Amino acid sequence: MYSRALGAQCSMWADPCFLVSFPAQDIYNGAGDVDKSDGWEKWFFQWAFTGTCATIVAGSVAERTKIEAYFIYSFFITSFIYPVVAHWGWGAGWLSAWGGYPDPDDHSRGRILGIHTPAFVGLSHNSNGMIDFAGGGIVHMVGGFSGLVGAIVVGPRRDRFNGNAHDNHPANAHHANKTLQVLGTMILWFTWYGVTCGKPLGLSGGAGNIAAKAAMNTTIAAATGCCVASVLSKALMARYDISLCLNGIIAGLVSVTAAVSVVEPWEAVVIGAVGALLLYFGHHLLIRLRIDDPLDACVVHGLCGMWGLWATGLFCTDDNVQYAAYPGVNTACASGRQFGVQVFASLAIIGWTVGTAGSMFLFIAWTVGMRVSDDEESEGLDPSEHGSEHHRSYAGIQGYPLLPRPHSQDYSFMGGSFQTGGSWQRGSQETSALSSARPSNSRHTSQQLTPV
Repeated sequence: MYSRALGAQCSMWADPCFLVSFPAQDIYNGAGDVDKSDGWEKWFFQWAFTGTCATIVAGSVAERTKIEAYFIYSFFITSFIYPVVAHWGWGAGWLSAWGGYPDPDDHSRGRILGIHTPAFVGLSHNSNGMIDFAGGGIVHMVGGFSGLVGAIVVGPRRDRFNGNAHDNHPANAHHANKTLQVLGTMILWFTWYGVTCGKPLGLSGGAGNIAAKAAMNTTIAAATGCCVASVLSKALMARYDISLCLNGIIAGLVSVTAAVSVVEPWEAVVIGAVGALLLYFGHHLLIRLRIDDPLDACVVHGLCGMWGLWATGLFCTDDNVQYAAYPGVNTACASGRQFGVQVFASLAIIGWTVGTAGSMFLFIAWTVGMRVSDDEESEGLDPSEHGSEHHRSYAGIQGYPLLPRPHSQDYSFMGGSFQTGGSWQRGSQETSALSSARPSNSRHTSQQLTPV
């Protein structure tokens, strides 16, 4: 993977060594010299990005996908689909700021089929190439749009849309553990600083200032995404939806990842706010299209990642590009040229990802199969795929991930849903009203219920 992404002497499609070389000269070039980096951190950083890209897809195809399918798509995404885009944007590729920067002969370093690129910005110092500081497009768009294709190929979870081709109201999901959702989001937010602040791969020579600026913009965008998602949920759903607020944090983080080093703090507010809006409306667009993405991963990572690339071109300044240590010295941001580059790059990433990931998922579906059986899906993948007996007994109490609409009235309350009476079907098992699953107390019963 590393040689495909950052092979220093190979250009994608232009040099066959791209497929076989390991850039040892990049890793070992500082060995024995205390004043230079040995390059190990580059490998580690790419390892982390590669894993992130593959795990994004897992959220889109969750709760109905065979574990063998996970293994296969993870291998192909990490070994081929993602490394090619990483090479384009961060190596010597045709989208790279360093690939577009001219060599001593005034030719851009990136090539496609031997032709110097990027052709869409010319062969001069006017080119910045694509600016994607910490992977908003290179990592998150690849993962998000791969997940979108995977969700389409595997199909929705059983009973997600109640089997009615004209019913775009999805079945209610089970009660998620909000405490664990908050904990997971806070962990993810904290680790995001390793991505954005760690991307300079050092703290000397001005890199510390870039890292500090990245920390500030990361924090502002995430907090803004949470606030906007909270306001949206209260204004449009009549309640503060904790899950939407938490996803708003992730939407803000993804949206600012590409631009974090080249925009001002007030612009990070705008970027995070738009990310939260895209999350909300993207979620409902998926439902209208009957695409089942349990975590809205393709929206949070794919759509918000694309917005982040575009926002980089909209809000960057040439001074900030220089501040972030990009190699070109030009007026690409002021002239609007950079926005065109960013849009073009996002379309190229979508085209590559959808084409390759679509072929991969169709291949998996036609060979080992993408989907578990209906019985395994009803039982839950923890017991059926991993033999978790504890989960099997717990599922018998709490119910399966998706519950068909019961005959009695279904209500939403405090982020979850439950019945006032009647029963529902759980596979071959019929269970009475949820009073046994959720104890009543005076605080709960005194609140007003809102019909779904």
